[in-house]
Amino acid sequence: MRPFHLLKRLRLGHRPRRQFILTKHRYSSSMPPPRRSLFRLTPFRILVIGTTGTGIVYAKKVSNWIDETSNKFNLPLTALTNYTKMVGDVSASGFAKMKSQLAELSISTDMLKSNSSSNVNHKVGGVSSFFGTEVANAGKKEGFFKSDKDETFKEQLKQQKEIERLEKENKELRKIILESESGRRGGVKKSGGGRSLTTNLVDMYSEILEELMEFDSSFDVQDHLPRVVVVGDQSAGKTSVLEMVVQARIFPRGSGEMMTRCPVMVTLSEGPYHIAQFRDSNREFNLTDKAQLKSLRQEIELRMKSISKNSNKTIASEIISLNVKGPGLQRMVLVDLPGIINIETTGMAENTKREIERLSKKYMGNRNAIILCVQDGSVDAERSLVTDLVSSVDPTGGRTVFVMTKVDVAEQNAADVSRIRSILEGKRFPMKARGYFAVVTGTGRKTDDEISSIKSYEEDFFSKSQLLKSGIKRSQLTTHNLTVAVSECFWQMVKASIEQEADSFKAKLFNLESQWKNKFAGSRELDRDGLFEKAKYDILDEILELGNVNAKHWDEKLYKSLFDNLGKEVFEKVYFPVLKNPDEDFSTLVDIQLHRWAERSLPLKSVEVAQDVLLNELFSLWSKKSNNRLFEPLRNLVKEELKGGVSWDSRAPDSLRHIQAASLQDKSVPDNQAWKNAAAFMEKVLLSEQKKLSEEFKSSLGPGIVERWTSWKYVEPDEQRRRLINSEIDVILKTEPMHDYALNSDELTAIRKNISLRDKKMAVDNTFIQEVWNTRYKMHVVEQSIARCKDCKTFFYHYQRGFKEPGLSCDDIVLFWRLQKTLETTVQSLRQHILNSETKRLDEYIKNMLDNLSTNSEEKRKLITGKQVELAEQLKKVRSIYNKLENFAAAVKEEK
Repeated sequence: MRPFHLLKRLRLGHRPRRQFILTKHRYSSSMPPPRRSLFRLTPFRILVIGTTGTGIVYAKKVSNWIDETSNKFNLPLTALTNYTKMVGDVSASGFAKMKSQLAELSISTDMLKSNSSSNVNHKVGGVSSFFGTEVANAGKKEGFFKSDKDETFKEQLKQQKEIERLEKENKELRKIILESESGRRGGVKKSGGGRSLTTNLVDMYSEILEELMEFDSSFDVQDHLPRVVVVGDQSAGKTSVLEMVVQARIFPRGSGEMMTRCPVMVTLSEGPYHIAQFRDSNREFNLTDKAQLKSLRQEIELRMKSISKNSNKTIASEIISLNVKGPGLQRMVLVDLPGIINIETTGMAENTKREIERLSKKYMGNRNAIILCVQDGSVDAERSLVTDLVSSVDPTGGRTVFVMTKVDVAEQNAADVSRIRSILEGKRFPMKARGYFAVVTGTGRKTDDEISSIKSYEEDFFSKSQLLKSGIKRSQLTTHNLTVAVSECFWQMVKASIEQEADSFKAKLFNLESQWKNKFAGSRELDRDGLFEKAKYDILDEILELGNVNAKHWDEKLYKSLFDNLGKEVFEKVYFPVLKNPDEDFSTLVDIQLHRWAERSLPLKSVEVAQDVLLNELFSLWSKKSNNRLFEPLRNLVKEELKGGVSWDSRAPDSLRHIQAASLQDKSVPDNQAWKNAAAFMEKVLLSEQKKLSEEFKSSLGPGIVERWTSWKYVEPDEQRRRLINSEIDVILKTEPMHDYALNSDELTAIRKNISLRDKKMAVDNTFIQEVWNTRYKMHVVEQSIARCKDCKTFFYHYQRGFKEPGLSCDDIVLFWRLQKTLETTVQSLRQHILNSETKRLDEYIKNMLDNLSTNSEEKRKLITGKQVELAEQLKKVRSIYNKLENFAAAVKEEK
């Protein structure tokens, strides 16, 4: 008999081998109860004698270890039994009890994990630490522990399965609690202090990140806050890892094609329902519904292509922000980046590879970012591009987590697992990391496997994998362990950095407030939106002041504008057409022309004139009261819009037409004063028209002698021809003052001959002669009418008698009296319409225009500019970020 067995018999006495069976509560054996009790009280000792003669004693009280393990199983199982009874009770007290015991269950589960790991390490890996260098001397007896190691490994697997079952129960119970709280509180989760529950901490944090990105697109500020940055080679399974973390296939897929074209920020948080929602949208996608899941993938792909197209690049830096909630999801913020490529393929924009590396370095360069470095385990490690890139940013590996994907393929293809093990132990690469994980993100059968199927496949694979037997810790395996580890690391870094960031923004806020006090003391601290609203209501208030303008002022403005604009129409469309036909009855022709004018253009022209008067009056008020240059661009824009876009009530011309037509029908001049006023009005109209005609005709003749000598100007050939024709027309009009409107053929021939005799090079035709004649004849008629007006000023007595004297007629005065009276009636009507209707319509038009502008951030940025508004904008954003950081830091402390 060997020495070992002899010593064992001497120490314990000869007894048969016992087989222990793990039951629900404790270990039992086939031995009688007294001997079982004796065995539990007797320490089990083994004496090992080495070749060098050195003795080492390895002792462990198996019974204590068995009881300890049994008790740890009893606590979760008892708690779960109580939960089953409590689930039926949906009262507030029932759920309060459930929540408290759920916390105990989580603690028990964590204790079970840690003890399971510690027991295994003590029983298998802890031997060397217990024995020190003497175990090395006794290395030849190492085989003795092999069977004990296998037995302990089996026990670990059993415990792990029990842990997973408890976690599943945990997840279901948390879902029930969240659903009940959501129902009792109307879907709004609030704590006693009014802040969201701790499950929304990650949402608060995500909002801070997004606001920081808007505040500083270059990431100079935002880069100080943690987030999980996911990088990896293209097609390394990076997106699949994210989907396993999210527990849904939310990303578009392509066979070897680049699908991630811009950063995608995914905010994970816990909730009763598995849903996803874009930050800039109210639509929710149910991730348990295949149709909605497909719609979500299509929407992400569409947004990526749109962003890429707008930037004219294959890769863009604009972020797609997505919130995902669901039962049991780990709370954290992840950023998925485009995969690292080796070469640029056809269809990619130039410098795509460099752009991907630049984008990756920018996100990884954040000193608090957790870098999730994903590598394809099925390919040679030397072919990886991402490891060198990560090492250049985080050489110490203090914030890098290495993830090996497709481990199942790698293990199947490998002769042994030593290569995989060396990678997971950090010995294969020069790249350093704080943690190494191996995951399986697909079954290999098809690309659209359900996440639940992949998780089952992953757990089954690792339970049979050689990696565990090779010494790799189980905590380094499966996506679940990776997710928990990364989430814990993420929140550790968040809690460590948030107060520092809050202090940084507090200092920045103090500096900005000091600048404001020094430069804009006494001014209200209004940002761009606030200033826009102030300018908007200033403009609208000034429109209301139009109602305070007195009636006399409106009448003067309207009368002058109507006179200036209608004077030419009176002459061209009424008076001159009558004078062209001296053989017809003057009064009859006047009635015909007045009726045509009143029906066609007079009302429309009057409304246009009144509209201009209203706008000019408003602009005048603005110029008097505008003392803030910040508002000038906005006022100018409103002016341009009003000039080209605003219109009066479409019924105004029709209403005005009836009033004007009735006024034109009155032909009776009541008294001498009215007669004189009409004569003065006629003279004023004709003098104004004479001035315009003279300036126009003089301009057509070219520069005079003085202008030619002083300004070095020359007379053009056409101008010289007009001068010669004008001299011939002067002769005709002096000879025949009452000449008809048109020249006859003899007169045209005579003019051509006379001009050719004076200058043979100056050839003119009848059309050119008639053009000069028309303007010249109008001037002649106006001169005669002005002379007749002066003669008729004192003829009111003859008018009353009906002009019985032969050759005496002043019908012109009557015509202009009718015109004057119509003008005065039009002024009164337009003034009433402005005050009663158009100022309100103008106010509504401007208000709608400014409301539309208020929703356009780009336009507001162009219209409201200056140092004051820029500083106010910074103050608003920094104050908002600081307040959110403070609230978040307080919420983190509460959770602790």
